Amino acid sequence: QVQLVESGGGLVQAGGSLRLSCTASISVFNFNAMGWYRQAPGKQRELVASITSGGSTNYADSVKGRFTISSDNVFTVLLQMASLKPEDTAVYYCNVRTPGRDYWGRGTQVTVSS
Repeated sequence: QVQLVESGGGLVQAGGSLRLSCTASISVFNFNAMGWYRQAPGKQRELVASITSGGSTNYADSVKGRFTISSDNVFTVLLQMASLKPEDTAVYYCNVRTPGRDYWGRGTQVTVSS
């Protein structure tokens, strides 16, 4: 059974950078896509970035040019975040989509101060 663990969240000043890491407990060879979602208090969970097994990436308009997603295609998916803004503050969740189901991490808090 796949378990996802996120790390790298924390407090950072606006304009700073942060890298989130999601590691799977076992290799995920058959994934369709890996991604990062975020949810701020009182808001819906939204897709931030995703990457397919073929390496195709997709980003929310709000993070284009600032965030970069990458994966080793087996264990880890990373989200490099730069030029962070206060509106990026949220709990960030790792997601892995497989033919059978989606897997989710428990989330890691990112707080960007003004």
